[in-house]
Amino acid sequence: MKLLVILLSAFCALTHGCPTIMSKSAWGGKAAKCSSRLTTPVPYVIIHHTEGAFCSSQSTCSAQARNIQNYHMSSRGWCDIGYNFLVGEDGRVYEGRGWRNLEAHAKSFSSVSIGISFIGSFTKRAPSASALKAAQSLIKCGVSKGYIKSAYILKGHRNVGKTDCPGAKLYQIIQKWRNFKA
Repeated sequence: MKLLVILLSAFCALTHGCPTIMSKSAWGGKAAKCSSRLTTPVPYVIIHHTEGAFCSSQSTCSAQARNIQNYHMSSRGWCDIGYNFLVGEDGRVYEGRGWRNLEAHAKSFSSVSIGISFIGSFTKRAPSASALKAAQSLIKCGVSKGYIKSAYILKGHRNVGKTDCPGAKLYQIIQKWRNFKA
């Protein structure tokens, strides 16, 4: 089964220029307790950071994704991990709620956005170049597959809620990305 997931991820990368996306089952995530469909294409992409430990390998990023999902489901009472996708410093994208499910990452924007969270705290340091490239590739992939509008607006979590997320260093970087608007 895991070989099939890897082959499908590679096919996606070849056909849509998508980054490697580790399915929820590949990183050991739990099944969602509920789900609501997201109406796509969405007009917004919201960038977050998880505020937890960093990760730089598939095994440590998978462990962090499981920890985040456990926190969101057990402590926050959500029915699944809050983000659509997480990005590790190993250059991989980890599926959260995916392209089609409504997330819980930014209250008033959850129904109109894809939430992408970098794994770690990026207040004092920037994510790795491979993580930044993976996130940008994921956005392009979402546009090419019709999940994100081509004229999307990119925002940091702090632009849509009272928070310092996605951290000062990461926020400085995303302000220079295509379609960013505070």
